[in-house]
Amino acid sequence: MKLVVVGTGYVGLVTGACLADIGHDVTCVDCDARKVEALNRGEVPIFEPSLESIIKRSSAAGRLSFSDDAQTAVGEAEAAFIAVGTPSRDYDGHTDRNFVFAAARGMASALPADAVVVVKSTVPVGTGDELEVIIAEARDGSRIPVVSNPEFLRAGSAVKDFMEPDRIVIGADSTRARDIMRRIYEPLRPRPPLVFTARRSSELIKYGANALLAAKVAFINEMAELCERTDADVQEVAHAIGLDHRIGPRFLQPGPGFGGSCFRKDAMALVKMGEDYDAAMRITEAVVTSNECRKRMLLRKVASALGGTVRNRTVAVWGVTFKPDTDDLRESPAIPLIAALLDAGAKVRLYDPKGLEAARALWHDRVHVAPDACSAARGADAVVVMTEWDEFRRVNLHRLRGAMAKPTIVDMRNLFSPDDLVKLGFAYHSIGRSSRAGQRPLESHANGHDHFQRVKPSRKPKEPAATIAVT
Repeated sequence: MKLVVVGTGYVGLVTGACLADIGHDVTCVDCDARKVEALNRGEVPIFEPSLESIIKRSSAAGRLSFSDDAQTAVGEAEAAFIAVGTPSRDYDGHTDRNFVFAAARGMASALPADAVVVVKSTVPVGTGDELEVIIAEARDGSRIPVVSNPEFLRAGSAVKDFMEPDRIVIGADSTRARDIMRRIYEPLRPRPPLVFTARRSSELIKYGANALLAAKVAFINEMAELCERTDADVQEVAHAIGLDHRIGPRFLQPGPGFGGSCFRKDAMALVKMGEDYDAAMRITEAVVTSNECRKRMLLRKVASALGGTVRNRTVAVWGVTFKPDTDDLRESPAIPLIAALLDAGAKVRLYDPKGLEAARALWHDRVHVAPDACSAARGADAVVVMTEWDEFRRVNLHRLRGAMAKPTIVDMRNLFSPDDLVKLGFAYHSIGRSSRAGQRPLESHANGHDHFQRVKPSRKPKEPAATIAVT
């Protein structure tokens, strides 16, 4: 099929590349001519595992190209995807849909009469209705079906999420539009469930999913705070809660708060939609507030580990991206922590496997950017683990201890075993774990039989996302 994807940001680039990789003829369109030229040279502007390789493969096969001319690109398109940004408006928190509307206006008059417009961008309920009107006005009353097809891509695993999705949601109000969407996704193997809904339902599904995931993250972080104050262990608590099949273990790993481009933005958008329709989203609003409070806790935790102040102390921060396997810093909890450390008079040293270029752009010479984790820790009074990169789990702890001025670790991701760190002579501070973490057996029940299972925090399963990211 001949497809066009308007927007070459995170969602648009992954969507276009993956559609081409499964056999479609795809043109990705962006108004930034220099970005288009770079993409046509094979230069990929974001880091996402496997993305560069499938772009090069599909481009070499002639199935993927990039253009800054939307009207020419859509002239023979069977479907045109809108995958542009939908940021929050600074002045009121509502979703800014100007890029979505501009994309529709830019291609409307050139669309073939039998094409469909597919909205990948996360947009408030009712946006598809407005797009149909905008497109009809540009075509002298001729209407084009608009489909809602929300994305559920997580940074760090977006290609896999596209190729092996849990489900594909399609909000379409016409049989022809549904048939076209079936044909687009038919090459995926194994075939994923196609969930057909009304368009307005589809527009709400992404917001609801992200708000619910964010609620799980905020909840376990509040539980972690309670565990610290009661000498309980949040990993034991989360493990037992997650064994309930109605709840599950995912997104029950405590940390510094959720980040990324989606969770906070989508939760706030849902709150604003509730206000617009007089249906208050009080739980979602509380989740956003809880997460903001969580970020304000970070400096206090580091200062407490250093005797009450960070002034004139050297603090190494491991990880600035909001999650591993991405170079994305958007809404990363590391950003407010680093800003607070600098404001409080600390000397900050940074390392991140993929986020250093963006970190330099943010802080310039106010921080020292190191080439590796142990170099960042050299001479530091404390190491603060902010992102759960696998590289940090494998660090040589003996070498690390020798490099530091004071062997103090503030582990915001619970990567390490408290017992192991204390035996090596570290002062170790983690999230929601008691002084006996890793030592007590955890009683659980499986198949009707009581047994004891030792919880090993250092073997914590890697959580992909609050992410998350989901965009």
